[in-house]
Amino acid sequence: MEIDGEGLTLEQFVNVARGYEPVKLSDGAKKRIEASREVIRDIADGEKLVYGVTTGFGEFAQVKISKDQRKKLQVNLLRSHACGVGKPLSEEEVRGAILLRANTLAKGNSGVHIELVEKLIELLNKKIYPYVPEKGSVGASGDLAPLAHIALLLIGEGKRFVDGNIREGSGIEPIALEEKEGLALINGTPVMTSIGALALHNSIIALKASEIACAMSMEALLASKAFLDERIHRARGLERQIKSAMNLQKLIEGSEIIESHASCRTVQDSYSLRCAPQVLGCAHESIAFCKRIIENEMNASCDNPLVFADTKEIISAGNFHGEPIAQAMDFLAISMSEIGNISERRSFRYMDEKLSNLPAALIEDSGLNSGFMISQYTAAALVSENKILSHPASVDSIPTAGDQEDHVSMGTIAARKAMAVVENVKKIIAIELICAAQALDFRKPLSFGKGSEIAYEHIRKLTGFVDEDRSLSDDIEKLSGSLETLISEVEKEIRLEI
Repeated sequence: MEIDGEGLTLEQFVNVARGYEPVKLSDGAKKRIEASREVIRDIADGEKLVYGVTTGFGEFAQVKISKDQRKKLQVNLLRSHACGVGKPLSEEEVRGAILLRANTLAKGNSGVHIELVEKLIELLNKKIYPYVPEKGSVGASGDLAPLAHIALLLIGEGKRFVDGNIREGSGIEPIALEEKEGLALINGTPVMTSIGALALHNSIIALKASEIACAMSMEALLASKAFLDERIHRARGLERQIKSAMNLQKLIEGSEIIESHASCRTVQDSYSLRCAPQVLGCAHESIAFCKRIIENEMNASCDNPLVFADTKEIISAGNFHGEPIAQAMDFLAISMSEIGNISERRSFRYMDEKLSNLPAALIEDSGLNSGFMISQYTAAALVSENKILSHPASVDSIPTAGDQEDHVSMGTIAARKAMAVVENVKKIIAIELICAAQALDFRKPLSFGKGSEIAYEHIRKLTGFVDEDRSLSDDIEKLSGSLETLISEVEKEIRLEI
């Protein structure tokens, strides 16, 4: 895949970060990079005060650096800023950050050498996995600490993973940094954007899986299909609510179970069933919003200062501020939490025979057997954890750099929280899917809807019918990890609109 700083999409990003697709720099990007570097060369030869080129950083922005110390300044910057703590970021999160940093530099507003961008691409293509602690970024000038850990590898320092073990050094021929290049490597939002992009991708999986689970529960819990009537949703006018209702309609198409009780249904189903298109439709809307923000940031110049080669100007400003990502990720976490909330409520209904018209806790000989009772506890625990994780990070700020950086975004924290919420939601949905498959077995010999049948067959490949108590932990983990495959199988027959 070619990168040029302009056209990177979420799908392409995932193909590189998760799928190891090779990367190269476009010819157009090389020309822009070289033109911006000429501007920095001219400034470096003079005495003009330019932030990060001829001055120090942060609260030391007014400190002039002599010509003979300017290259050392860039190395010192990486060393001093590589002070993250905590568990390491995942390989795909780090790979995504490297790709996004390279793509930003490819825009030609950063004043670096082409060789520096090629070194970042070399890390990707050689599958070198830098060790990057997950904590330490407040989103002030972007992701300073985590990016510094990546950047150290380019100069022959830092740490990386080799066969799961941490090793010193880069595994590539080191490069000598010149003026502004250390700053260009660490100033910006690629870490928070990388985590956010992966969380967004996983959210799309979770949302589609939640619609499949909801359709199965509609059948297993003997719900009406009247609330899916397209006229209802067009009367409200929310485009993606309409899409969600139509997705559910397609998934239950052909269901003998739904038709079996059409003439004797209750007046109204519970909100967790009847209002599913309204809640899931909101998730569709939030994902669309977050995708626009994420893809824009992937292709943004978020360095500082920025170089404009056409006028030979270099301007210091604030595109590194992570507020767009912070707010989008807070929104995503809230939206995904709601998907988990409503899924757990449907799982709860399976536990009560008066609500489900099924054996209590979905198992014969209940009392001796606890069945699925504690799996619902697990869903409830994850839902409650998500409520805490959904407290917005973007409303917080703490001054840094001698009050020079007096408002920060907490964007990386917001992205990490969103990722944690989505991973919890995937497990909540897996619990509903397992419950729904068990319940549908009790509804046989009536046939299931077209989409429900495909999903049921996938679930039964991973976990069998429970006729007496056994641990369900592995079943939940296996199904949570295979949601993308489940969706792929369903979408061979039924296209789910997002």
